Parts: sequence; C-alpha cells; structure tokens
Amino acid sequence: MDVFWTLPPVTRTITAAAVVVSALGYAHIIDLMKFVFIPQYVFTTKMVPQVWRLVTGFFITKKNMAIALDPYFLYQYGSGLERESSRFSQPGDFLVYTAFVGSFIAVLAGYFLSAWTFLPALTLAYAYTYAQDNPTRQVSFFILTFDAKYLPFALIFLTLIMENADAALAQATGLIAAHLYDFLTRIWPTFGGGTNYLTTPATVKRWFGGGPGTQQARGYGFAQAARSPAEPPAAGRTTGAAVPQWGPGRRLGE
Repeated sequence: MDVFWTLPPVTRTITAAAVVVSALGYAHIIDLMKFVFIPQYVFTTKMVPQVWRLVTGFFITKKNMAIALDPYFLYQYGSGLERESSRFSQPGDFLVYTAFVGSFIAVLAGYFLSAWTFLPALTLAYAYTYAQDNPTRQVSFFILTFDAKYLPFALIFLTLIMENADAALAQATGLIAAHLYDFLTRIWPTFGGGTNYLTTPATVKRWFGGGPGTQQARGYGFAQAARSPAEPPAAGRTTGAAVPQWGPGRRLGE
C-alpha cells in the first residue's frame, strides 16, 4: 500500500476505480447499469438526477482482456503527464485538465453519440497530450515501436478493428477534447494573443498541498509555485549570483 500512495494521485485514483468497478461488475457483484452514463437519468426533472453517472462512466472498461489493457494504457500515459509534463507544473493542474477533457467527452460522446462509457476516450486524451509533449519519443504498442506522435491514431485504429466505427468515433472525442485544451491553454494565448482562462483555482492547489512558494516534486526536479501578487517578498539576503544585464559587448581582444 505504501507504493500505491507514492503514485501520481489523479491517475492512480482513476485507474484503481476502473479496476475495482469493472472487476466487480463483470463478476456480477454489482450492477454496471447503475454506473454507466444514460442521459435520460442524468439530465432530467422527472426524478432525482443520477449525476454520479457523469463520473462513474469513466470507471468502466471493456470485457475480457480490456479489463487489464484499458487501465494499463490509462496509467501509462496519464502518470507520464502527471509526473513529467511541464504543462502541469503546479499542484492541481492535472486535475483541472482531466476535469476539462472529461466534461467535454461526457457531453460529446455521451450526450450526442450515445456512448455509455468514457474510459477509452479519456485514455486517448492522455495519449494525445503525451504525444504532443513527446512527439519523437519511442513508444511500444504491443509488438510495434514507433514515435509517440502516432500513438493516438494507433489507439483509434485498434478500436476500429477490434470493435466498430461507432466505438472508434466515441473514443476520438478524447482527442478532440485534448486538442481543445491545448488550443485554449497554449496555442491561443501564445500565438493568438488570447488569455488562458483554464487556470487552477487556489482551492484546488491547496487540496494538493500547494501554496505560494511551495515546491512540487516532478520527474525532472521541482516546480516552484508562484507567489501571490499581494504576498510581500521574503526577508533576508538571497543566495546565489544575480543574473547580469548584458550590453551589446565587444569581440574578444578589442
């Protein structure tokens, strides 16, 4: 159990929930029909809305080998992002990302495409963002090895040949959701002069132990949380050399 608590918190929670709920469901211990997404039970005024289906729809895998493969792919790419991606350098950033893409998937795949489960789409969202961060990193996909930039399309192709076009289309909503997040948080603010509104609330940062001036352990070191604009600078002397302000300079020997 000690090892479990050292894993990335968001990814480990979703992965563990997917394994437990799916295993209990396919063992006929619980009724999975009470956990899948059914719009008529969520968006209704005729009964108490069963809003938990918006979340539990992400905890159900396919049958047979998919009970192991779906959580494996989810954890592999989700934990890679949560631990190492510079996009999620502040505490709680990855939770906000997951909530955004999950909400988009639930609406598009669940409401418009009538999908009952969303775990493959969430896995594809993680894989797409992972591929954006590591386009030339070599990834292994069963017996194949290729650049990570092709990974999302390999996952969609696998679903297409193993299931059907409807399942592949529902899964592809994860790619659309992840690309929309990338557009709103990176492309539009950087190249379009827009504003990134998908920032992590201070409350969420506190949930993950983050605060002004705290450090978050990353796979490549530590990320320093930004100080609040109203927070006064720390008293005392600073250590280390100051960064010089360089002028135009001259060639050596002049």
